Amino acid sequence: MSGHNKWSKIKHVKAKQDAIKGKVFTKAIKDITTAARAGGGDLDSNASLRLAVERAKAVSMPQGNIQRAIDKATGNLQGVHYDEITYEGYGPNGVAIMVECMTDNKNRTVASIRHAFSKNGGSMGESGCVAWMFDKKGIITVERSEKDDEVMEVAMDNGASDIKEFDDFILLESDPADFNELLQAVEKLDVNIMDSSVELVANNEVDVDDDVAQKVERLIEVLEEDDDVQNVYHNMS
Repeated sequence: MSGHNKWSKIKHVKAKQDAIKGKVFTKAIKDITTAARAGGGDLDSNASLRLAVERAKAVSMPQGNIQRAIDKATGNLQGVHYDEITYEGYGPNGVAIMVECMTDNKNRTVASIRHAFSKNGGSMGESGCVAWMFDKKGIITVERSEKDDEVMEVAMDNGASDIKEFDDFILLESDPADFNELLQAVEKLDVNIMDSSVELVANNEVDVDDDVAQKVERLIEVLEEDDDVQNVYHNMS
């Protein structure tokens, strides 16, 4: 009996580890496909994709998975056609939510997204219902170091529209058109770039209490678990 219990524990631990690894891989694949979709599949000319691939390799993602993610994003996956589509809606307490998807079956995806909204206190809306609350921006997060002054100087000289300082990192914002140039300039400083992407940023955030925040976070979690979902954005502060 003790042997059975031991094996059950081993299986439980392995299942938990596999689940964590799966989530890490899913995040890495989404980062790769988003970067490749925005800037193409050439690592030399797409700095954001290059960083996404480096992060994927750091978590031991197989090269085949990485290449398939790039091919999916750039339309080079034979026999499969993927469409980019963005869904909009409201979460609990009217929090605005944008859901970016890449899918080979729009009917399946829209049904899944609508179900996620309706089962988690939200509602899917018409196109344009909340898009006006968001701006597309290039975002680069740089870990703080002794090169902070250099980072900010290079950022100002290479298209940064805003620089925000936090305790552990510096956040650089840019117009999407200037994103790759800015990212390549920061890369040359040999600093730790924690994250980089072109994403939707809420232009007016709303305050919610803890109970509402938990409900919105649950909705976002459910949406992000969908394989067709690439990114989820909201205006909750």
